[in-house]
Amino acid sequence: MRTMELRTIAALLVVGVLGAGPAFAQGGGGPPPGFRLAQLVVQSNAFEDGGIVPVKYTGRDGVQPAFTFTNAPAETASYAIIFHDLDVGLNGGTDDVLHWLAWNIPAAAGGIPEGSLPAGAVQGKNIAGQNAYFGPGAPPGPRYHHYVFEIYALSANLDLPNTAGRAELLAAMAGKVVAKAAYVGRFKGAAPAQ
Repeated sequence: MRTMELRTIAALLVVGVLGAGPAFAQGGGGPPPGFRLAQLVVQSNAFEDGGIVPVKYTGRDGVQPAFTFTNAPAETASYAIIFHDLDVGLNGGTDDVLHWLAWNIPAAAGGIPEGSLPAGAVQGKNIAGQNAYFGPGAPPGPRYHHYVFEIYALSANLDLPNTAGRAELLAAMAGKVVAKAAYVGRFKGAAPAQ
């Protein structure tokens, strides 16, 4: 195709997508009821979203990074965090490595400080069976692992004991999620010195 034809097709696609905006927002042919566009903004000064996780925040003794949460819906009462490594499949299944769970983080806190959680927050069981942050620990290799902090804004606190894992947390959050965001860090271990 010639350049002019490609530009015309691209312009028609853009007009079609933008023109669908109002119908999409009003539910005309758009996503199912209850669909929400991303609102929640998550930021950290530990590393940039999509960046390399510094060694300080890695491994079993790593420090839990600080995050700020902004632009949450007015009905947000608390936050929950699920931190996991997307690049590992366990036992031939679809589960990945769960590094950390936390919930009942008060909305008024506006985030979490480095190395701790606000009063009232609860930590669940990670893959090691501990109620603690477990930093990235991918071995040396040709590629980075992708570690995702999933942050959920919830309309209520959760009545869960600290013995709960990811399945129980997800079940408890059902019907209470008012916004969600993700923050990604990449990590791979250093090759041993030769």
